[in-house]
Amino acid sequence: MIGATDTQSEVSTASARAGGGASAKSAQITVDIADLAVTNKPSKIITHSLGSCIGVTIWDPEVRVGGMIHYMLPDGALSPEKAKAKPAMFATTGVPALFRAAFAMGAVKKRLIVKVAGGSTLLDDNGTFNIGKRNYVMLRKLLWKNEILIKSEDVGGAISRTLVLDVATGRVVIRNRNGEREL
Repeated sequence: MIGATDTQSEVSTASARAGGGASAKSAQITVDIADLAVTNKPSKIITHSLGSCIGVTIWDPEVRVGGMIHYMLPDGALSPEKAKAKPAMFATTGVPALFRAAFAMGAVKKRLIVKVAGGSTLLDDNGTFNIGKRNYVMLRKLLWKNEILIKSEDVGGAISRTLVLDVATGRVVIRNRNGEREL
């Protein structure tokens, strides 16, 4: 469940960058695969190579708290040890951790603007594994259970994407081989 409490272990490896981690010198935070970051500093959060993985951005326009996760797999129950060690690897553990970290910085659920990208079928032309689709379905279930709506998305297809959130403005940009556009 996406709750309003936070524990240090659930913030993942991005905890060192969350909050005060972005400085004037480091105006960009890179979220790696199976990672997340949340900040209230005017910076850009970026993740690359969203194939079957899903990138989720959240932003509260009132307190200007923004965050992003780049998760790989839908359900941490399949590997509880990995889910505990690296919560951002899975939707079921990482997405709640993303929201809790934002709530700890003053974000409020009803104000959050959620945008989503990824879920491609790269290297799975026959749809044997459907990881991208399964990742997206799990995210939709998590958000639906918590009464959170997605404002915009760019999911599916057979392309890799880069996702960028400008925490100062809430603007989210998608880049792919076809160019760049606002999400």
